[in-house]
Amino acid sequence: MVLSRRGLVVGNYCHDVLIRDDVVVGESLGGAASFISNVLTGLSIDCDYISKVGSDFNYCVSSPPIVSSSSKTTLFHAHFSSNYSERKHSSDRVLKRVHACDSIGANDLPTQSGKFHFGMLVGVGGEILPETLKRMIEICNVVFVDIQGLIREFDERDGTVRLMRLKESGFYDLVPRIGFLKASAEEEVYIDVEEVRKWCCVVVTNGKNGCKVYWKDGDVQIPAFQTVEVDPTGAGDSFLGGFAGGLVYGLPVPDAALLGNFFGSLTVGQIGYPKFDSRLLQRVKDEVQKRKLRYIDGHEQKEKDLVFAKPAGHEQFHASLAAAKTEPPLPAQECQCDLPNPP
Repeated sequence: MVLSRRGLVVGNYCHDVLIRDDVVVGESLGGAASFISNVLTGLSIDCDYISKVGSDFNYCVSSPPIVSSSSKTTLFHAHFSSNYSERKHSSDRVLKRVHACDSIGANDLPTQSGKFHFGMLVGVGGEILPETLKRMIEICNVVFVDIQGLIREFDERDGTVRLMRLKESGFYDLVPRIGFLKASAEEEVYIDVEEVRKWCCVVVTNGKNGCKVYWKDGDVQIPAFQTVEVDPTGAGDSFLGGFAGGLVYGLPVPDAALLGNFFGSLTVGQIGYPKFDSRLLQRVKDEVQKRKLRYIDGHEQKEKDLVFAKPAGHEQFHASLAAAKTEPPLPAQECQCDLPNPP
């Protein structure tokens, strides 16, 4: 399936504070929409972005958000322990929502005659409503959904993030109408993959173990990329951006998931909002285009078909992306980084 490059991304920008042993070690732009924008912009894919922030928002972003007159920007505190490098589970990170900006309602989405070719619903702080997803389905040909925007709930006392079952979320009846549902290994147990895979493609990310793609007739494991993990914040968001970007470029689903793993690996190697080197991004785009052309040469494919089976040359594509990571970076002033201003 080849998606046109006319996309819509919906989810609030945030301010993320990273705290290790009660000491602040980093502050940066956050929110799934910001990480996804970073990837899609790097891949030269244009989208409209709908996000809400407060008047305290002080980051430079390529797509200006809606500024609320009554709420602060969503703020998260992510707490880590000093033995972070030995962590085995993302649940070892304690995430707390300190402030929540306004919800994004159906009326905040664009009104137009034509449909977006793809949409991405990527809330993080409870800003997504069932009516928002319903409207996205109506105005987009296919919708990617990050499960965290549907099943997160927040402790009334200190904002600690918890998860609820998808069936109890108010979104469950809409799931058969979406195209792709992304979840982490921690979130997977809350969605009943065996049931949901009958309706849509489910992608479960699992850190150094890569990801697994489920569809109604099968599943496939996609390998990760070797990296030194220093901060998992935004890794799943960058994965989803790379995955959607791969499908936009016309890659088979396993190759698109591999591209998602690649961007996830770049993100976990940095603290906070990642900076992608422009030479690396160009190399990646070149490799993606070559991969697409090689695949097309060997297959007759209808435009609307999704290819789930791992295609020949998948391992070589993995190797070419891994080699791209070894490219020496350009000087800092030449990098594509979309640097935020400190708040």
